[in-house]
Amino acid sequence: MGLTIHYNGKFNENASLSEMIEEVKDIAEIYNWQYTIYEKQFRARCFDNDSFNDEIYGISFTPPESESVCLSFLSNGRMSSPAHLKYLGNATDESEKKYLYMLSTKTQYAGSDIHKLIVHLLKYISKKYFKEFNVQDEGNYWETGNEKLLEETFKRYNDLLDSVGFALENVPIKPNETFEEYFTRILGQIHNRHKKQ
Repeated sequence: MGLTIHYNGKFNENASLSEMIEEVKDIAEIYNWQYTIYEKQFRARCFDNDSFNDEIYGISFTPPESESVCLSFLSNGRMSSPAHLKYLGNATDESEKKYLYMLSTKTQYAGSDIHKLIVHLLKYISKKYFKEFNVQDEGNYWETGNEKLLEETFKRYNDLLDSVGFALENVPIKPNETFEEYFTRILGQIHNRHKKQ
């Protein structure tokens, strides 16, 4: 739970991966963000097939209080991450395989300024280096550029998280109540309280 940016895409075979890595590294160093560099050059440009090797190409970086942003790819040029490759790389079920290429970064605790920086960086990098790029921004900033809407969305998410935290600390589970029943009950109380406001 928390405000998240979801994204997927494909590297442009005519662009330079090492150049993209250097640009992102420079930006990460300017903001003092931790980063990890993976393979800097695709071994072969086989971007038209679904097969891939066991290596990750590109870079990831982690702004403070944010999850990592992975600008990383499999050998077929599609975006993925080391964790996705490890846990989903050998998936045979089609409903699981699709998640290999679906990345996300939770920015809830990083705040709206970091969220905006990530969105602007993704816009810049995707235009310059990606063949395809899709984003679903729960803050709606990618789509609108509306800072006020982003601030309101962060506030709404923060209020909801605070309400859930308060309820978990102050509303005890009843004897013989299942966790599902307990969460349904406290979420119902939170929903009713927010409807009254």
